[in-house]
Amino acid sequence: MTPTGDGLQAGLKNRHLSMIAIGGVIGAGLFVGSGAGIAKAGPAILISYALVGVMVVFVMRMLGEMAAAHPTSGSFSAYADRALGRWAGFSIGWLYWFFWVVVLAVEATAGAEILEKWMPGVPQWGWALIVMVVLTATNLASVASYGEFEFWFAGIKVVAIGAFVVVGGLAVFGLLPGSDNEGAGFAHLTDTGGFLPHGAGAILTGVLMVVFSFMGSEIVTLAAGESADPQRAVTKATNSVIWRIAVFYLGSIFVVLTLLPWNSEEIVEDGSYVAALNSIGIPHAGNVMDVIVLTAVLSCLNSGLYTASRMAFSLGQRGDAPKAFARTTSRGVPQTAILCSVVFGFVAVFFNYKWPDTVFQFLLNSSGAVALFVWLVICLTQLRMRGIILREAPEKLVVRMWLFPYLTWATIAMIVFVLGYMFTDDANRDQVSMSVLVAVVVVGIALLRERLGKGGAKPVGKDTAAPR
Repeated sequence: MTPTGDGLQAGLKNRHLSMIAIGGVIGAGLFVGSGAGIAKAGPAILISYALVGVMVVFVMRMLGEMAAAHPTSGSFSAYADRALGRWAGFSIGWLYWFFWVVVLAVEATAGAEILEKWMPGVPQWGWALIVMVVLTATNLASVASYGEFEFWFAGIKVVAIGAFVVVGGLAVFGLLPGSDNEGAGFAHLTDTGGFLPHGAGAILTGVLMVVFSFMGSEIVTLAAGESADPQRAVTKATNSVIWRIAVFYLGSIFVVLTLLPWNSEEIVEDGSYVAALNSIGIPHAGNVMDVIVLTAVLSCLNSGLYTASRMAFSLGQRGDAPKAFARTTSRGVPQTAILCSVVFGFVAVFFNYKWPDTVFQFLLNSSGAVALFVWLVICLTQLRMRGIILREAPEKLVVRMWLFPYLTWATIAMIVFVLGYMFTDDANRDQVSMSVLVAVVVVGIALLRERLGKGGAKPVGKDTAAPR
């Protein structure tokens, strides 16, 4: 494996990055949480997914523009450092790291629940420990180990959803031999209270429920810094995000809504995908979906640990975290960054078992809106970085945001609107309030550090631009 110029190794192959890009938009939330969204918005949840999907496509296009010009393990945090100021790179980097270490605890617990159901002889906390230890060892071995695990995890998710869309689509039109579903075509989209059974306002409620299931799309831009041809990988991932969201999110939810009436009790009780498979007559649908959800959980855990450690590594490089975070082993692995990230993940798992309704709930709420903060910072950064790239290296502008700056400003307005709407929604008010509070504290620390003259980062695109 060749060095990237910043201590990491270019150990990720094109097939790894392709599958990371495809699988990055498919989280366990799509499988587990979509039923609640359908119950709230009815068939109009498709519009909710489409709106968030468009927003993510625009954000990824902006991020792709910057990442193709300057691939780096710090991604948007490093770009914000350069374009908006030290305080911005520090703040969004640590908030993003915090988000993923909390995700580690959530996913480890979700995976442990499934494994305990299969093998009750091992307690739930034991399974959570085993899963975390195995994936920590994978990430410590080499970046290629992470890439290989993620290739197969993401591959299973992609094949599973692809098969679901094809088989379900045939059943929708009565073309699937032996199907138990009557094949109603598009009738279920309007035959139970119409397409908007709860009114147009439910679309916004649906947006709040589905927005966080899209988090992870940006992981490929962090991983690209450890590939042999990062510019090509980022360009390919950015250009393919539209069809990935269309097929995996809109396609699969559309199949669910056309196989069953949106208010079917099975969608909430069994989960949307299990209910759809049961309606077709797929035997052991619940067990099949448990395997797929477990794969999604392990994929999210694997990528979460990788992402948190690389963000910590980048913060260490820029003087915004202990210098030990920026040290790598002979295999190009940021060992200290990985171990510190997983330790906080273990602590969060402990909080989940010891104080699930107090301490852990606070962690969940305070990290919940970070996805939207990250997307907002990406938009604001791209407004400034476009000029910097054009001034310093215009030949690197191989990916361009469409209709710049108008679509960038439109995306900013949409994200701000969603954040504002969260304050008016009872189910999301605590989450966004806690997240804003934590963000204010982190930004305050960043500004205090600047005032005291601590740190000493070099701007991305200069000496720290990765890789050459």
